[in-house]
Amino acid sequence: NEPGSHVNSGTRIITLDHITRVDASSDFNGIDNVPKRAITMGVSTIMRSKRIVLMAWGQNKADIIKRTIQGDISSEVPATFLQNHPNATFVLDQSAASELTRFKTPWLVGECIWNQELKSKAIVWLCQKTKQSILKLTDRDYNNNGMSDLLAQEGSAYDLNINMFNVLQHTITGWPGGKPNTDDSHRPERANPAKKRVILFSPHPDDDVISMGGTFSKLIKQGHDVHVVYQTSGNIAVTDDEALKFAEVAKDFIGEAGSGINFKSVIEFLSSKSENQIDSLEVRKLKGLIRRRESYAATRYIGLKDANTHFLDLPFYETGQVKKNPLGVEDIAIVKDIIAKIKPHQVFAAGDLADPHGTHEVCLNAIFAAMKELKPEKYMDDCWLWLYRGAWHEWDIHEIDMAVPLSPSEVLMKRHAILYHQSQKDRVMFQGNDSREFWVRAEDRNKNTAILYDDLGLAEYEAIEA
Repeated sequence: NEPGSHVNSGTRIITLDHITRVDASSDFNGIDNVPKRAITMGVSTIMRSKRIVLMAWGQNKADIIKRTIQGDISSEVPATFLQNHPNATFVLDQSAASELTRFKTPWLVGECIWNQELKSKAIVWLCQKTKQSILKLTDRDYNNNGMSDLLAQEGSAYDLNINMFNVLQHTITGWPGGKPNTDDSHRPERANPAKKRVILFSPHPDDDVISMGGTFSKLIKQGHDVHVVYQTSGNIAVTDDEALKFAEVAKDFIGEAGSGINFKSVIEFLSSKSENQIDSLEVRKLKGLIRRRESYAATRYIGLKDANTHFLDLPFYETGQVKKNPLGVEDIAIVKDIIAKIKPHQVFAAGDLADPHGTHEVCLNAIFAAMKELKPEKYMDDCWLWLYRGAWHEWDIHEIDMAVPLSPSEVLMKRHAILYHQSQKDRVMFQGNDSREFWVRAEDRNKNTAILYDDLGLAEYEAIEA
Protein backbone atom coordinates (compact mmCIF):
# COMPACT_ATOMS: atom_id res chain seq x y z
CA ASN A 1 0.00 0.00 0.00
CA GLU A 2 1.25 3.43 -0.98
CA PRO A 3 1.82 6.36 1.44
CA GLY A 4 -1.55 7.84 2.45
CA SER A 5 -3.39 4.49 2.55
CA HIS A 6 -5.95 4.55 5.39
CA VAL A 7 -6.34 1.76 7.94
CA ASN A 8 -9.88 1.14 6.63
CA SER A 9 -8.87 1.04 2.94
CA GLY A 10 -10.12 -1.83 0.78
CA THR A 11 -8.82 -3.47 -2.38
CA ARG A 12 -8.65 -0.82 -5.11
CA ILE A 13 -6.80 0.76 -8.05
CA ILE A 14 -4.10 3.18 -6.88
CA THR A 15 -1.56 5.54 -8.42
CA LEU A 16 1.94 4.29 -7.67
CA ASP A 17 4.22 6.47 -5.57
CA HIS A 18 7.44 7.67 -7.27
CA ILE A 19 9.57 5.67 -4.80
CA THR A 20 7.67 2.48 -5.67
CA ARG A 21 8.20 3.10 -9.39
CA VAL A 22 11.94 3.78 -8.89
CA ASP A 23 12.21 0.57 -6.83
CA ALA A 24 10.55 -1.42 -9.64
CA SER A 25 12.42 0.29 -12.49
CA SER A 26 15.13 -2.37 -12.79
CA ASP A 27 12.44 -5.00 -13.50
CA PHE A 28 10.93 -2.90 -16.30
CA ASN A 29 14.12 -1.74 -18.13
CA GLY A 30 13.90 1.78 -16.70
CA ILE A 31 11.39 3.95 -14.84
CA ASP A 32 9.73 5.13 -18.08
CA ASN A 33 8.33 1.60 -18.57
CA VAL A 34 6.94 1.17 -15.03
CA PRO A 35 3.11 1.38 -14.93
CA LYS A 36 1.73 4.40 -13.09
CA ARG A 37 -1.24 2.53 -11.63
CA ALA A 38 -1.79 -0.83 -9.96
CA ILE A 39 -4.34 -2.88 -8.01
CA THR A 40 -3.55 -3.20 -4.31
CA MET A 41 -5.11 -5.22 -1.51
CA GLY A 42 -6.38 -2.78 1.12
CA VAL A 43 -4.93 -2.35 4.61
CA SER A 44 -8.20 -3.48 6.27
CA THR A 45 -8.17 -6.68 4.19
CA ILE A 46 -4.56 -7.40 5.12
CA MET A 47 -5.19 -6.71 8.82
CA ARG A 48 -7.99 -9.32 8.86
CA SER A 49 -5.43 -12.06 8.07
CA LYS A 50 -4.82 -14.62 10.84
CA ARG A 51 -1.08 -14.44 10.26
CA ILE A 52 1.16 -12.00 8.37
CA VAL A 53 4.77 -12.55 7.28
CA LEU A 54 6.67 -9.53 5.94
CA MET A 55 10.00 -10.21 4.21
CA ALA A 56 12.66 -7.63 3.35
CA TRP A 57 16.17 -8.03 1.92
CA GLY A 58 18.99 -5.59 1.27
CA GLN A 59 20.46 -2.31 2.40
CA ASN A 60 17.95 -0.20 0.48
CA LYS A 61 15.16 -1.54 2.73
CA ALA A 62 16.93 -0.64 6.00
CA ASP A 63 15.45 2.86 6.52
CA ILE A 64 11.85 1.89 5.79
CA ILE A 65 12.13 -1.22 8.00
CA LYS A 66 13.29 1.00 10.87
CA ARG A 67 10.31 3.34 10.35
CA THR A 68 7.94 0.36 10.08
CA ILE A 69 9.08 -1.31 13.31
CA GLN A 70 10.17 1.63 15.47
CA GLY A 71 8.28 4.59 14.00
CA ASP A 72 4.87 6.05 14.88
CA ILE A 73 1.86 4.30 13.37
CA SER A 74 0.86 6.41 10.39
CA SER A 75 -0.80 6.13 6.98
CA GLU A 76 2.38 7.69 5.56
CA VAL A 77 4.03 4.29 6.17
CA PRO A 78 1.11 1.84 5.93
CA ALA A 79 3.30 -1.08 7.07
CA THR A 80 3.36 0.53 10.56
CA PHE A 81 -0.24 -0.69 10.96
CA LEU A 82 1.28 -4.16 11.40
CA GLN A 83 2.49 -3.05 14.86
CA ASN A 84 -1.11 -3.59 15.98
CA HIS A 85 -1.54 -7.03 14.39
CA PRO A 86 -1.59 -9.93 16.91
CA ASN A 87 0.45 -12.32 14.77
CA ALA A 88 2.88 -10.53 12.43
CA THR A 89 6.41 -11.86 11.79
CA PHE A 90 9.19 -9.92 10.07
CA VAL A 91 11.85 -11.97 8.28
CA LEU A 92 14.89 -9.78 7.46
CA ASP A 93 18.46 -10.22 6.36
CA GLN A 94 21.30 -8.45 8.17
CA SER A 95 21.35 -5.54 5.70
CA ALA A 96 17.61 -4.83 5.94
CA ALA A 97 17.81 -4.95 9.75
CA SER A 98 20.94 -2.81 9.97
CA GLU A 99 19.19 0.46 10.99
CA LEU A 100 17.16 -1.09 13.84
CA THR A 101 18.35 0.11 17.25
CA ARG A 102 19.02 -3.43 18.50
CA PHE A 103 21.51 -3.91 15.61
CA LYS A 104 22.86 -0.43 14.99
CA THR A 105 23.32 0.68 18.61
CA PRO A 106 22.68 -2.39 20.82
CA TRP A 107 24.37 -0.70 23.80
CA LEU A 108 21.31 1.58 24.05
CA VAL A 109 18.93 -1.34 24.68
CA GLY A 110 20.91 -3.68 26.94
CA GLU A 111 24.28 -5.12 27.95
CA CYS A 112 26.64 -6.14 25.16
CA ILE A 113 29.42 -8.64 24.62
CA TRP A 114 32.14 -6.18 23.61
CA ASN A 115 34.26 -7.67 20.82
CA GLN A 116 36.62 -5.48 18.78
CA GLU A 117 34.11 -4.89 15.97
CA LEU A 118 31.38 -3.73 18.36
CA LYS A 119 33.83 -1.51 20.27
CA SER A 120 34.90 0.14 17.01
CA LYS A 121 31.31 0.65 15.93
CA ALA A 122 30.28 2.12 19.30
CA ILE A 123 33.22 4.52 19.63
CA VAL A 124 32.82 5.85 16.08
CA TRP A 125 29.10 6.35 16.80
CA LEU A 126 29.94 8.14 20.07
CA CYS A 127 32.32 10.52 18.27
CA GLN A 128 29.66 11.36 15.70
CA LYS A 129 26.97 11.84 18.35
CA THR A 130 29.08 14.07 20.59
CA LYS A 131 30.81 15.76 17.58
CA GLN A 132 34.23 15.09 19.11
CA SER A 133 37.39 13.40 17.89
CA ILE A 134 38.34 10.04 19.45
CA LEU A 135 41.05 11.39 21.76
CA LYS A 136 38.69 13.99 23.25
CA LEU A 137 36.06 11.50 24.51
CA THR A 138 35.66 11.47 28.31
CA ASP A 139 34.33 9.02 30.90
CA ARG A 140 31.17 11.13 31.06
CA ASP A 141 30.61 10.76 27.29
CA TYR A 142 30.71 6.97 27.63
CA ASN A 143 28.50 6.89 30.75
CA ASN A 144 25.88 9.26 29.32
CA ASN A 145 25.45 7.22 26.14
CA GLY A 146 24.82 3.69 27.35
CA MET A 147 28.46 2.53 27.26
CA SER A 148 29.28 2.44 30.98
CA ASP A 149 29.77 -1.37 30.89
CA LEU A 150 32.42 -0.93 28.15
CA LEU A 151 34.15 1.67 30.29
CA ALA A 152 34.07 -0.67 33.31
CA GLN A 153 35.53 -3.49 31.18
CA GLU A 154 38.36 -1.41 29.68
CA GLY A 155 39.27 0.74 32.69
CA SER A 156 39.25 4.29 31.37
CA ALA A 157 38.26 6.47 28.44
CA TYR A 158 41.93 7.29 27.90
CA ASP A 159 42.87 3.63 27.23
CA LEU A 160 39.81 3.07 25.06
CA ASN A 161 40.49 6.18 23.02
CA ILE A 162 44.18 5.43 22.39
CA ASN A 163 43.46 1.83 21.36
CA MET A 164 40.68 2.86 18.97
CA PHE A 165 42.78 5.68 17.52
CA ASN A 166 45.55 3.19 16.76
CA VAL A 167 43.12 0.70 15.15
CA LEU A 168 41.83 3.37 12.76
CA GLN A 169 45.27 4.86 12.14
CA HIS A 170 46.56 1.45 11.04
CA THR A 171 43.87 1.13 8.35
CA ILE A 172 45.26 4.11 6.42
CA THR A 173 47.80 3.27 3.73
CA GLY A 174 48.97 4.70 0.43
CA TRP A 175 50.36 1.25 -0.43
CA PRO A 176 47.35 -1.01 -1.15
CA GLY A 177 49.67 -3.78 -2.36
CA GLY A 178 51.87 -3.52 0.76
CA LYS A 179 54.91 -1.28 1.26
CA PRO A 180 58.22 -3.04 0.46
CA ASN A 181 61.09 -3.23 2.98
CA THR A 182 59.04 -1.92 5.92
CA ASP A 183 57.61 -3.31 9.15
CA ASP A 184 54.16 -4.55 8.12
CA SER A 185 52.92 -5.60 11.58
CA HIS A 186 50.58 -2.58 11.72
CA ARG A 187 49.82 -2.28 8.01
CA PRO A 188 46.73 -3.61 6.23
CA GLU A 189 48.77 -5.53 3.63
CA ARG A 190 51.95 -7.63 3.71
CA ALA A 191 55.28 -6.16 2.63
CA ASN A 192 56.22 -9.42 0.83
CA PRO A 193 56.23 -10.29 -1.93
CA ALA A 194 57.11 -6.72 -2.87
CA LYS A 195 55.60 -7.15 -6.35
CA LYS A 196 52.26 -8.94 -6.17
CA ARG A 197 50.05 -10.52 -8.78
CA VAL A 198 46.66 -8.83 -8.38
CA ILE A 199 43.19 -9.63 -9.76
CA LEU A 200 40.62 -6.85 -9.67
CA PHE A 201 37.21 -8.46 -10.33
CA SER A 202 34.60 -6.05 -11.68
CA PRO A 203 30.99 -7.35 -11.96
CA HIS A 204 30.12 -4.79 -14.68
CA PRO A 205 32.57 -3.07 -17.04
CA ASP A 206 32.84 0.06 -14.86
CA ASP A 207 32.73 -1.06 -11.22
CA ASP A 208 36.53 -1.19 -11.13
CA VAL A 209 37.04 2.54 -11.71
CA ILE A 210 33.85 3.67 -9.92
CA SER A 211 34.66 1.85 -6.70
CA MET A 212 38.46 1.71 -6.57
CA GLY A 213 39.87 3.72 -9.47
CA GLY A 214 42.43 5.41 -7.22
CA THR A 215 43.55 2.15 -5.60
CA PHE A 216 43.70 0.53 -9.06
CA SER A 217 46.02 3.31 -10.28
CA LYS A 218 48.27 3.10 -7.20
CA LEU A 219 48.69 -0.67 -7.62
CA ILE A 220 49.86 -0.18 -11.21
CA LYS A 221 52.18 2.74 -10.39
CA GLN A 222 53.74 0.80 -7.50
CA GLY A 223 54.81 -1.96 -9.90
CA HIS A 224 52.36 -4.77 -9.17
CA ASP A 225 51.22 -7.19 -11.89
CA VAL A 226 47.59 -6.03 -12.00
CA HIS A 227 44.86 -7.80 -13.98
CA VAL A 228 41.32 -6.44 -14.25
CA VAL A 229 38.66 -9.09 -14.86
CA TYR A 230 35.19 -8.00 -16.04
CA GLN A 231 32.75 -10.70 -15.06
CA THR A 232 29.73 -9.74 -17.20
CA SER A 233 29.28 -8.00 -20.55
CA GLY A 234 27.01 -5.30 -19.05
CA ASN A 235 25.16 -5.23 -22.39
CA ILE A 236 21.70 -4.79 -20.88
CA ALA A 237 22.69 -1.40 -19.41
CA VAL A 238 23.31 0.14 -22.84
CA THR A 239 20.30 2.08 -24.14
CA ASP A 240 18.83 1.35 -27.57
CA ASP A 241 19.58 4.93 -28.63
CA GLU A 242 23.27 4.48 -27.78
CA ALA A 243 23.47 1.19 -29.67
CA LEU A 244 21.65 2.68 -32.67
CA LYS A 245 24.18 5.55 -32.79
CA PHE A 246 27.13 3.12 -32.88
CA ALA A 247 25.44 0.87 -35.45
CA GLU A 248 24.76 3.79 -37.77
CA VAL A 249 28.33 5.12 -37.46
CA ALA A 250 29.75 1.62 -38.14
CA LYS A 251 27.44 1.08 -41.13
CA ASP A 252 28.38 4.46 -42.61
CA PHE A 253 32.09 3.80 -42.11
CA ILE A 254 32.55 0.18 -43.24
CA GLY A 255 29.41 -0.60 -45.21
CA GLU A 256 27.86 -4.03 -44.79
CA ALA A 257 30.84 -6.36 -45.10
CA GLY A 258 33.69 -7.52 -42.92
CA SER A 259 32.44 -6.63 -39.43
CA GLY A 260 30.83 -9.83 -38.17
CA ILE A 261 27.69 -7.83 -37.40
CA ASN A 262 24.97 -7.03 -39.94
CA PHE A 263 24.47 -3.40 -38.99
CA LYS A 264 21.53 -2.95 -41.34
CA SER A 265 19.55 -5.65 -39.50
CA VAL A 266 20.65 -4.18 -36.15
CA ILE A 267 19.36 -0.74 -37.17
CA GLU A 268 16.09 -2.20 -38.45
CA PHE A 269 15.59 -4.18 -35.24
CA LEU A 270 16.29 -1.20 -32.94
CA SER A 271 14.15 1.16 -35.03
CA SER A 272 11.11 -1.13 -34.81
CA LYS A 273 11.73 -2.67 -31.36
CA SER A 274 8.59 -2.96 -29.24
CA GLU A 275 8.40 -2.20 -25.51
CA ASN A 276 10.17 -4.84 -23.35
CA GLN A 277 11.16 -6.89 -26.43
CA ILE A 278 14.32 -8.92 -25.81
CA ASP A 279 17.32 -7.76 -27.87
CA SER A 280 18.50 -9.95 -30.73
CA LEU A 281 21.86 -11.70 -30.34
CA GLU A 282 23.50 -9.20 -32.71
CA VAL A 283 22.18 -6.23 -30.74
CA ARG A 284 23.41 -7.77 -27.49
CA LYS A 285 26.80 -8.38 -29.10
CA LEU A 286 27.00 -4.74 -30.21
CA LYS A 287 26.00 -3.44 -26.76
CA GLY A 288 28.58 -5.70 -25.13
CA LEU A 289 31.28 -4.42 -27.51
CA ILE A 290 30.39 -0.82 -26.66
CA ARG A 291 31.02 -1.51 -22.98
CA ARG A 292 34.14 -3.54 -23.73
CA ARG A 293 35.75 -0.70 -25.69
CA GLU A 294 34.81 1.81 -22.98
CA SER A 295 36.60 -0.46 -20.48
CA TYR A 296 39.75 -0.59 -22.61
CA ALA A 297 39.72 3.20 -22.89
CA ALA A 298 39.46 3.59 -19.09
CA THR A 299 42.14 0.99 -18.22
CA ARG A 300 44.56 2.40 -20.82
CA TYR A 301 44.07 5.84 -19.29
CA ILE A 302 44.93 4.44 -15.83
CA GLY A 303 48.03 2.77 -17.29
CA LEU A 304 47.09 -0.92 -17.63
CA LYS A 305 48.31 -3.01 -20.58
CA ASP A 306 45.56 -4.43 -22.82
CA ALA A 307 46.94 -7.94 -22.22
CA ASN A 308 46.03 -7.57 -18.52
CA THR A 309 42.38 -6.75 -19.26
CA HIS A 310 40.10 -9.81 -19.31
CA PHE A 311 36.42 -10.25 -20.22
CA LEU A 312 34.64 -13.34 -18.90
CA ASP A 313 31.10 -12.69 -20.24
CA LEU A 314 29.68 -15.08 -17.62
CA PRO A 315 26.75 -17.07 -19.06
CA PHE A 316 24.32 -16.42 -16.17
CA TYR A 317 24.06 -12.78 -17.28
CA GLU A 318 23.38 -13.42 -20.97
CA THR A 319 19.58 -13.66 -20.92
CA GLY A 320 18.89 -10.42 -22.76
CA GLN A 321 16.58 -9.51 -19.87
CA VAL A 322 16.88 -7.80 -16.49
CA LYS A 323 16.12 -11.15 -14.83
CA LYS A 324 19.25 -13.28 -14.92
CA ASN A 325 19.79 -17.02 -14.65
CA PRO A 326 20.99 -18.51 -11.35
CA LEU A 327 24.73 -18.98 -10.89
CA GLY A 328 25.79 -22.13 -12.74
CA VAL A 329 28.66 -24.62 -12.75
CA GLU A 330 29.96 -23.09 -15.98
CA ASP A 331 30.14 -19.60 -14.40
CA ILE A 332 32.17 -20.90 -11.46
CA ALA A 333 34.50 -22.85 -13.78
CA ILE A 334 35.24 -19.71 -15.84
CA VAL A 335 36.09 -17.68 -12.71
CA LYS A 336 38.15 -20.58 -11.36
CA ASP A 337 40.18 -20.77 -14.60
CA ILE A 338 41.21 -17.09 -14.53
CA ILE A 339 42.28 -17.33 -10.87
CA ALA A 340 44.27 -20.50 -11.58
CA LYS A 341 45.92 -18.84 -14.59
CA ILE A 342 47.07 -15.70 -12.72
CA LYS A 343 47.72 -17.29 -9.29
CA PRO A 344 47.14 -13.99 -7.44
CA HIS A 345 48.49 -12.75 -4.12
CA GLN A 346 45.60 -10.28 -3.91
CA VAL A 347 42.02 -10.47 -5.16
CA PHE A 348 39.76 -7.41 -5.06
CA ALA A 349 36.02 -8.10 -5.48
CA ALA A 350 32.80 -6.11 -5.24
CA GLY A 351 31.28 -6.44 -1.78
CA ASP A 352 28.68 -3.82 -2.71
CA LEU A 353 25.48 -5.92 -2.79
CA ALA A 354 22.91 -3.13 -3.14
CA ASP A 355 22.86 -2.97 -6.95
CA PRO A 356 19.26 -3.01 -8.22
CA HIS A 357 19.10 -6.51 -9.71
CA GLY A 358 21.65 -8.57 -7.80
CA THR A 359 24.44 -9.01 -10.36
CA HIS A 360 27.10 -8.02 -7.82
CA GLU A 361 25.96 -10.71 -5.40
CA VAL A 362 25.96 -13.44 -8.06
CA CYS A 363 29.43 -12.36 -9.20
CA LEU A 364 30.75 -12.40 -5.63
CA ASN A 365 29.25 -15.85 -5.00
CA ALA A 366 31.01 -17.09 -8.15
CA ILE A 367 34.34 -15.87 -6.71
CA PHE A 368 33.64 -17.45 -3.31
CA ALA A 369 32.74 -20.78 -4.92
CA ALA A 370 35.78 -20.74 -7.22
CA MET A 371 38.18 -19.86 -4.38
CA LYS A 372 36.71 -22.59 -2.20
CA GLU A 373 37.42 -25.17 -4.91
CA LEU A 374 40.94 -23.80 -5.38
CA LYS A 375 41.77 -23.78 -1.64
CA PRO A 376 43.98 -26.92 -1.79
CA GLU A 377 46.30 -25.25 -4.34
CA LYS A 378 49.60 -24.12 -2.80
CA TYR A 379 49.47 -20.60 -4.30
CA MET A 380 46.17 -19.98 -2.50
CA ASP A 381 47.99 -20.00 0.87
CA ASP A 382 49.36 -16.56 -0.04
CA CYS A 383 46.14 -15.13 -1.53
CA TRP A 384 44.16 -12.45 0.32
CA LEU A 385 40.65 -11.38 -0.68
CA TRP A 386 39.63 -7.72 -0.28
CA LEU A 387 36.06 -6.46 -0.79
CA TYR A 388 35.43 -2.97 -2.15
CA ARG A 389 32.26 -0.87 -2.28
CA GLY A 390 31.38 2.47 -3.84
CA ALA A 391 28.91 2.16 -6.73
CA TRP A 392 25.86 1.82 -4.49
CA HIS A 393 26.98 2.48 -0.91
CA GLU A 394 30.15 2.62 1.19
CA TRP A 395 31.63 0.69 4.10
CA ASP A 396 30.96 2.19 7.53
CA ILE A 397 34.11 3.44 9.25
CA HIS A 398 34.16 0.60 11.79
CA GLU A 399 34.06 -1.97 8.94
CA ILE A 400 37.06 -0.60 7.04
CA ASP A 401 40.29 -2.65 7.06
CA MET A 402 42.12 -0.60 4.42
CA ALA A 403 41.63 3.12 3.77
CA VAL A 404 43.49 4.35 0.66
CA PRO A 405 43.89 8.17 0.56
CA LEU A 406 43.59 9.98 -2.77
CA SER A 407 45.19 13.32 -3.67
CA PRO A 408 43.20 15.99 -5.57
CA SER A 409 44.91 14.95 -8.82
CA GLU A 410 44.04 11.28 -8.18
CA VAL A 411 40.38 12.24 -7.59
CA LEU A 412 40.39 14.01 -10.96
CA MET A 413 42.09 11.03 -12.64
CA LYS A 414 39.42 8.71 -11.22
CA ARG A 415 36.65 10.99 -12.48
CA HIS A 416 38.10 10.95 -16.00
CA ALA A 417 38.43 7.14 -15.93
CA ILE A 418 34.74 6.81 -15.00
CA LEU A 419 33.75 9.25 -17.76
CA TYR A 420 35.30 6.96 -20.38
CA HIS A 421 32.22 4.78 -19.73
CA GLN A 422 30.19 7.16 -21.87
CA SER A 423 27.21 4.82 -22.34
CA GLN A 424 26.63 4.94 -18.57
CA LYS A 425 26.65 8.72 -18.39
CA ASP A 426 23.60 11.05 -18.30
CA ARG A 427 20.93 8.39 -18.83
CA VAL A 428 21.87 5.61 -16.42
CA MET A 429 19.39 2.77 -16.96
CA PHE A 430 19.78 1.07 -13.58
CA GLN A 431 20.72 3.74 -11.07
CA GLY A 432 18.38 2.65 -8.26
CA ASN A 433 17.01 5.42 -6.05
CA ASP A 434 20.14 7.56 -6.41
CA SER A 435 19.73 9.99 -9.32
CA ARG A 436 23.37 11.16 -9.33
CA GLU A 437 25.74 10.04 -12.05
CA PHE A 438 28.26 7.40 -11.00
CA TRP A 439 31.28 9.73 -11.01
CA VAL A 440 29.42 12.14 -8.70
CA ARG A 441 28.35 9.34 -6.34
CA ALA A 442 31.89 7.95 -6.16
CA GLU A 443 33.48 11.34 -5.56
CA ASP A 444 30.96 12.31 -2.88
CA ARG A 445 31.38 9.00 -1.05
CA ASN A 446 35.19 9.12 -1.16
CA LYS A 447 35.25 12.71 0.05
CA ASN A 448 32.74 11.95 2.79
CA THR A 449 34.88 9.04 4.04
CA ALA A 450 37.87 11.40 4.22
CA ILE A 451 35.78 13.91 6.21
CA LEU A 452 34.75 11.19 8.67
CA TYR A 453 38.39 10.21 9.27
CA ASP A 454 39.25 13.88 9.74
CA ASP A 455 36.36 14.39 12.20
CA LEU A 456 37.62 11.43 14.24
CA GLY A 457 40.94 13.25 14.68
CA LEU A 458 43.00 11.44 12.05
CA ALA A 459 44.81 12.94 9.07
CA GLU A 460 42.88 15.16 6.66
CA TYR A 461 42.80 13.92 3.08
CA GLU A 462 41.05 14.99 -0.12
CA ALA A 463 39.30 11.61 -0.48
CA ILE A 464 39.57 8.00 0.72
CA GLU A 465 38.63 4.69 -0.93
CA ALA A 466 37.71 1.93 1.52
